[in-house]
Amino acid sequence: MNTEMLMNTLNMFAFLTVELTLLFLAISYLVGVLQMYIPPAKIQSILSAKNGKGYVVAALLGAITPFCSCSTIPFLKGLLRAQAGFGTMMVFLFSSPLLNPIIIGLFAVTFGLKVTVFYFVFAMGISVIAGYLLEKLGFEKYVKPEAYIAPETKSCGSSCGGKAKPVSKWLTIWNSTWSDFKKVLPYLMAGIAIGSLIYGFMPTEFVASVASDDNPWAIPVSAVIGIPLYIRAEAVIPLSAALVAKGMGLGAVMALIIGSAGASLTEVVLLKSIFKNPMVITFVAVILTMAIVTGFAYQMLFV
Repeated sequence: MNTEMLMNTLNMFAFLTVELTLLFLAISYLVGVLQMYIPPAKIQSILSAKNGKGYVVAALLGAITPFCSCSTIPFLKGLLRAQAGFGTMMVFLFSSPLLNPIIIGLFAVTFGLKVTVFYFVFAMGISVIAGYLLEKLGFEKYVKPEAYIAPETKSCGSSCGGKAKPVSKWLTIWNSTWSDFKKVLPYLMAGIAIGSLIYGFMPTEFVASVASDDNPWAIPVSAVIGIPLYIRAEAVIPLSAALVAKGMGLGAVMALIIGSAGASLTEVVLLKSIFKNPMVITFVAVILTMAIVTGFAYQMLFV
């Protein structure tokens, strides 16, 4: 059993390292290309905190983007550099990994339309409320100043000898993407390593026993367990279905899904490259609150 768990851990570490590296580079590059064609003023006007519709638009933007919690980070960096509204950026950060098309589609197939609509409404609603409140409470001050600045790129000019050679716009975007990646790489590796250990050595039987309907703390416990347990969108719903089959209540399952998909350990570590500690702590608190409120609301309304 220990050998099997070790192999699961190593396989998950290798898989996540390759997948998240490719995702981060691809999405960062795509954001750079979009910024080249879409003026920052346009993004700022769409996601402006002064426009009440901006919060809903940000939530809907999160719902149609197939990002996991970690791949949301480079998009968030792009929004920061485009000077989009802080509150609407936070709405996007909360909603994108929770409402992406992969999770919603699998949710509908596995648990039915009623459960899916309930999950969608609560996740979107709490994301909008949280983003609005964080804006009004002045949490923008906890964004690190360097997060607003695009990395400088160097071109080979006269110092290289001969005539200056202009760097193509595509290479410039790649240089910026690679510079961003090098900054977050230590955070990324640390989060993947810890998350893989938890993934490999925490059996589903243990989770189901802790979060059974007989345990009044099942929903809060499930939410807390979900945070460090990094689970990809493609795996979180099938795993949840297996847990339900083992006796785990749907309220606790929702809390687990929101905790794991909304604030994976890897994402929390990556956010430290953008936010100061009070904002990182607040982000985790919002996801935990969302997970617990949604879980208890479902239990009260449908069980």
